[in-house]
Amino acid sequence: MKRRMLSLLLTATMFGPVLAQTQAAQSQAAPVQTPSTPARQAPVANYVALGVFYYDRANYDNAYVAFRAAAEQDPASREALLGLGRTQIKLRLYGPALESLRRLVTLDPRGISGYVALAQAYQAQYVGTSDRSGVQGNLDQALRVLASAETAARAAGGPDLNVNLSKILNERGYVNRLRGDNKAAIDSFKQASSLNPDNAVILYNLGDMYFATGNLTGAVDSLQRAVIADPRDGFSRAYYAKLLAVSGNIAAAIPEAAQAAKLSPNNAYTVGQYGVVSYLAKDNVTARKQLQAAIQLEPLRYPEFYFYLGRLELDQGQLKEARADLTRASALASTSWEYLYYLGLSYERGAGSAAPDRLKARESYQKALSLNPSYRLALDALTRVK
Repeated sequence: MKRRMLSLLLTATMFGPVLAQTQAAQSQAAPVQTPSTPARQAPVANYVALGVFYYDRANYDNAYVAFRAAAEQDPASREALLGLGRTQIKLRLYGPALESLRRLVTLDPRGISGYVALAQAYQAQYVGTSDRSGVQGNLDQALRVLASAETAARAAGGPDLNVNLSKILNERGYVNRLRGDNKAAIDSFKQASSLNPDNAVILYNLGDMYFATGNLTGAVDSLQRAVIADPRDGFSRAYYAKLLAVSGNIAAAIPEAAQAAKLSPNNAYTVGQYGVVSYLAKDNVTARKQLQAAIQLEPLRYPEFYFYLGRLELDQGQLKEARADLTRASALASTSWEYLYYLGLSYERGAGSAAPDRLKARESYQKALSLNPSYRLALDALTRVK
C-alpha cells in the first residue's frame, strides 16, 4: 500500500513560526562566555525547530534527540510532544510513541494533530509487529482516537472545520483499508475529498484505493485531479502515468512519466514508474535505465521495480538475471501471485547457460495458486510442467 501522509502537513503549519523564530535567534552572534558564567540552556523553541529541521530531512536519530530535549525541558510543550511522538514512530519505538502522543492529547484535547498522530502510531505498531497477537486491538483503538478527534473538531468549529475533518477522514481511510474494509476506506477518502476537494494527497489516496479494488477508471480520474491540484507533485504524476499506461493510453502516459521523473529525479518511485511506463511502451532501453536507477536509490522499498526489470530480462532471454530479480520481487512482496507466476515462468524457460527447472517452476506456480486459486495463467502453467 502506498501511503501518502496528509497529516504530516500539519508539522510545517504548527512548527513554522517556531522555526522562523529560532532561525532569527540563531542569526545573532552568541555572547562569549567566561568559565565563571554558567551555560544558558537553549530555549525549548530552539530544540523544537532543530527537531523539525532534522525530521524534514529524514534524520530521525538527531530529530529524536532534539525533540526529547525539548520535551524534557518543557513536559507540557505540545510541539515537543508531537515531534517526539512522530519521530518515535519513524524509529519504530512504538510503545514510547504511544505514550508521548497519549500525553499530548491529554494536555491538548482539542488539538487535531495529536489525535491523528496517535492514530498513526497505533497503525504503525500494528503494521510493524510480526506477531500481531498483542496488537489485535490497535486498529479499533485508532478508530476510537479518530472518533475523539472528530468530536473535538466539531466542538471547536471555526473556518478550519472542513479541513480538519478531511484530515481525520483521510486517516480513517487508512485504518479501514488495514482492516480489509475496502468499501469503508473508499467512503472515508470520498468524504475527505468532498470536504477538501483540492487536496492532492487525499485525491491520490482515493485513486490508489480505486485501483486496489479494480476500478481503473475511477483511479485514473482521481489521480488526474490530484495532478491538477498539485502539478509539481512528482509522486502523484508518476502514479497517474502508470495508471494511464495500464489502461492502455501509452501515448499520454509517457510524457507524464518523464515529467514526474524530471520533477523528482532522486525519488525512487518517480524514477521507477518512468521505467514501468517505458516497459509497457516497449522502450526497453529507457525501461532498463530507469528501473535500475530506482532500485539503486531504494533497493528494498519497491518490489514492483524488480518485477518489471525481471520481466524485461525474461523477454530478452536473460534468464539468470530474470530469476534473480523476480526472486527479489517475490520475496519483498510475498503475497503477489503475479510475481510468483513470472518467477515460475523464468524457471520453466531455458536459454544459454540457464537450463529449465520444472521443479522450481512448479513450486512457484503452486505458491501463486495458493494465493489466488482461480489465477488462470498459473493454472495453465502448472498443467504444462506437471
